[in-house]
Amino acid sequence: MSKLRKPRFATDADIEIRGAYGPDDARGDATPPGQFPFTRGVQPTMYRGQLWTMRQYAGFGTAAESNARYKYLLAAGGKGLSVAFDLPTQMGRDSDHAMARGEVGRVGVAIDSLEDMRVLFDGIPLADVSTSMTINATAATLLALYIAVAEEHGVTRAALRGTIQNDILKEYIARGTYIYPPAGSMRLITDTFTFCAREVPQWNTVSISGYHIREAGADAVQEVAFTLADGIAYVEAALRAGLPVDEFAPRLSFFFNVHNNFLEEVAKFRAARRMWAAIMRDRFAAKSAKSQMLRFHAQTAGVTLQAQQPLVNVARVTVQALAAVLGGVQSLHTNSYDEALGLPTEEAARIALRTQQVIAHESGVADFVDPLGGSWAVEALTDEIERRARAYLDEIERMGGMIAAIEQQYPQKEIERRAYEHQRAVEANERVVVGVNAFAVDAEPPVPVATIDPELERAQAERVRAVRARRSAAEHARALAALDAAAAGGANMLPPIITAVKALATVGEIADVLRARFGEYQPT
Repeated sequence: MSKLRKPRFATDADIEIRGAYGPDDARGDATPPGQFPFTRGVQPTMYRGQLWTMRQYAGFGTAAESNARYKYLLAAGGKGLSVAFDLPTQMGRDSDHAMARGEVGRVGVAIDSLEDMRVLFDGIPLADVSTSMTINATAATLLALYIAVAEEHGVTRAALRGTIQNDILKEYIARGTYIYPPAGSMRLITDTFTFCAREVPQWNTVSISGYHIREAGADAVQEVAFTLADGIAYVEAALRAGLPVDEFAPRLSFFFNVHNNFLEEVAKFRAARRMWAAIMRDRFAAKSAKSQMLRFHAQTAGVTLQAQQPLVNVARVTVQALAAVLGGVQSLHTNSYDEALGLPTEEAARIALRTQQVIAHESGVADFVDPLGGSWAVEALTDEIERRARAYLDEIERMGGMIAAIEQQYPQKEIERRAYEHQRAVEANERVVVGVNAFAVDAEPPVPVATIDPELERAQAERVRAVRARRSAAEHARALAALDAAAAGGANMLPPIITAVKALATVGEIADVLRARFGEYQPT
């Protein structure tokens, strides 16, 4: 017997790899794509009918700078927008707030009021593009701003297409951009479900996100399990609010990470689709096929990008993007090679988009429907990921559901354990990271790094102060009082939030009204 190069072979989720697989290793799923349980894809023809949406995530500095980048990406062949917001916007603090100091426009675009949103989408045909917004605690306010701008453009609410992330549970688990305790946060989310079902029917009201769970250190199994557990909690909250399942479930969407372990990542998406279909049909009695489908956006793994030999990141992103496509993604963002060093330069952003375009138009994989379906190795991995993820879901149920599990720190501790094990393996050279603990070079040529002008923060703070000075004080006060009354009672909060943004109430002011009513979450 020939000597093996490692004593044990396993995936990133520590699923043992047996070598050559055969028909006895996997049950497989021969159900045609587009049919329950959707293991092989949510559409019968997949990319033979329409390619996935190439939705490049961007946003930095001021609204004007980000607007220019969006127009550049659309002109380069992008088909959808994905907006990154800065931390003050995500946390409900205006740009002139003391807690915003040093963070304005740094990791995304600064949006304080309707005037910023007008600039952000100036000249962009909102009736023709779909827009995703990575925003959670203040998601309802940013959706209100988007609706207000669209109406100024003459675009009806019913014509708008896009997604707000609006997934607060993963913020408590992994990311930290929460404001309110779970009860107030879930009230905002279910109000958004109800409002959009009536007013914005093509809008995805939540993007249930495993991405940040994975970035925090989870493995593929944990990403599936904790993401679906969050989804179950949102469905339960909507049902408690009186919404029929087949009214809101078709607008639920998911957001997954995609890492380097190619076959495991493909299998992960297949397992997640199959599990969600069964959950929706068998647990929640969803009748509509659209309610049972797991539709997802994916982004290549930011945590795998390395500052050492950054051009090698192009290869990592290519492998990850191909896994997402072969896993049946509906929309995809490919990271830029320079993101371990700073915000993407224009050249790096173009290469990231071109990576998707080469896969779509030159590789030939988009001409097949589920080309890895029936692979004994892939089918075996799909089954094992599902088995392990179901065990996590069973444990979470025993704890009383995902909110109770979060309060007991269960998913947080599990993620921390896997993150520690991964880092220990890297530092012990048991896991190779090219250019980091193997194949390093002494000298590397520098790559261009994008920077943010420090003057931007001062200018943005002056901008929001100018908005406050020229708005109607009486109209503004009435709008915020109406929002407070809705929050205190049982009325849907979206209509008064829309009224407030039209009265030029700022993102921070709206958040402050809800802070006073719901409180602020303090993790134990």
